[in-house]
Amino acid sequence: MVVLQLRFLLVPFLISVMGAAQYMMQDAALMNYIDRRFLSLEKRLEKCNQDILDYVEEFRDFSKMVLSRLAGLNNYKAEVKSEVENLLTRIERAQRDIDYFGSVTDSNTCIEVHEDLVKQQLSEEAEEKKKLKLMLNASCDHMLAGIKSLKIVKKTGDKHGSWMKDPGKKHTKIYLLNGSVNNVIFEFANIMTFMESNHTLKARRITLPFPWEGTGHIIYQGFLFYHRYGSLNEIIKFNIQKRNITDQMLLPGAGRVPAYQLSPSTKIDLAIDEQGLWAIHAEPETGGNIVITKINHITMAVEHTWDTSCSSKDAEAAFMACNTLYVVYNFPSGGTSRIQCVYDVLDAVNTYEIPVLHFPKRQGSHATIHYNHKEKQLFAWGDGSQIIYKLHTKQKV
Repeated sequence: MVVLQLRFLLVPFLISVMGAAQYMMQDAALMNYIDRRFLSLEKRLEKCNQDILDYVEEFRDFSKMVLSRLAGLNNYKAEVKSEVENLLTRIERAQRDIDYFGSVTDSNTCIEVHEDLVKQQLSEEAEEKKKLKLMLNASCDHMLAGIKSLKIVKKTGDKHGSWMKDPGKKHTKIYLLNGSVNNVIFEFANIMTFMESNHTLKARRITLPFPWEGTGHIIYQGFLFYHRYGSLNEIIKFNIQKRNITDQMLLPGAGRVPAYQLSPSTKIDLAIDEQGLWAIHAEPETGGNIVITKINHITMAVEHTWDTSCSSKDAEAAFMACNTLYVVYNFPSGGTSRIQCVYDVLDAVNTYEIPVLHFPKRQGSHATIHYNHKEKQLFAWGDGSQIIYKLHTKQKV
């Protein structure tokens, strides 16, 4: 009897225990399912956040590209406008030449050139030369007769570069511009500081807002004039003391071919002499011959342009001195540099009687040569060396 009573008591207890266990298993399965769903949702949210970040970054890159393209279009617009103006000028010049040659060429109809017209043309040419002499100060009457000596001041920097003094200032500061593309100028207190072994530590670093192109930059009266990298023919005027751009200009016709065949990185070579700022370049229309342009360094306006007979083939550099262009030639593999083409804008020099002038004691090439009219010396950069050449001058004949 007792056993039967125990059985009757245990059966309901076991049934209740089994029911509770079944509910617990169901709850555990539900919690496991909810946990998996939450993990899935978290992964999806994480992927969604990452996609949003990727889209934002892609949009930023796209915005930068659009802004860059717009800026490039503005530059291209200015360059195209300059090219169109230059083309119109050349068309007008060609038309005048055609009209002139048509008037003097024999044809089936006999046309007599009136003496008064010839006199008028000669008078206009004489008046133009008179104006040029007044503009360029004809009292500048010396010419290069020889290169007396050289001094290698230092060897620092890349194969291409430029170094100089400011002939328009009384101070003795030295400026170093290393490389054919860069935006950092080193300013030294004097040449002794520049010659020290740790010279860059004592130099004042000046960072330009835009890098230069080539090695044809020049410093004059506290301003750096240079060809802006990436532009066809934009020349920038930069105030060294205030560290800002004060003016800029486009040089018509320049920038399409190198100024010198042996210095292909230099499309525009800027020069300073007793008369101020000049630009030296070459144009396809002149058969690769060198063109020189007088620029007003204050207003950045073109004053006059001359097509010279000096070829840019095998040329490595050039400089202006007393209204006269001196072109330096060399061999493609390097050798003894020599001046064998001279062009005087006022025709005060008989260029056919000038002998070839050789640079002394040095085999190699020059990346740039600048004339310092204050010291009557050439500041040259040759194969990473900074060189000074002393000059011998004589009276123009």
